[in-house]
Order: sequence, then structure tokens, then C-alpha cells
Amino acid sequence: MSTTLWIILAGALVTYATRVGGHLVLSRFEHVHPRVEAGLNAVPAAVLTTLVAPAALGAGPVEWAALGLAGAVSLRGGLLPMFLVGAAVLIIGRHLVG
Repeated sequence: MSTTLWIILAGALVTYATRVGGHLVLSRFEHVHPRVEAGLNAVPAAVLTTLVAPAALGAGPVEWAALGLAGAVSLRGGLLPMFLVGAAVLIIGRHLVG
């Protein structure tokens, strides 16, 4: 097997283990403290920020256009239309620009 496949499998295993581990830890408690629940609810936004912020800092005009249009679509549409519009703008824009 190639090294890339081993890395992908190891990453999948670690991701699965952390998700199952978190579920097992939380399932041992009868009640979760409201502060813990609020913190867990904030995790998706924090992860999204860590993914988007570095890309936005080094973005060119095509990436900014895709980010802006995807953000506008997200106000009216769901996750799939937002993703499709952002991806389409990136693909078309990068094809036209260079």
C-alpha cells in the first residue's frame, strides 16, 4: 500500500476514535452542564473559522468573489446551494483568470 493511503486510513481512524470517544464520555453523564453544552455548540463555528480565516487572508479576487457569493446564497438557501455556488465561482473564476 502507498504511504498516502496509510495516511488517509490513519486519519480516518483517529477521526472516528475521537468522535466515538467524545460520545462515550458524554453518554456517562446523566445531565450535561449548560456551560459545557454551550461550549460544545460553539465548536462547529470555531472549526469553520479556523478553516475559512487562513484561506481568506491569502485570498485573491476570485476567492473573495466566491466567498461573498457563497455567503449571500447562505442567507437564503441551504448548505448545498451555498457550496455549489462557491465551488462554481471558484472553478469558473480560476479558469478565466489563469
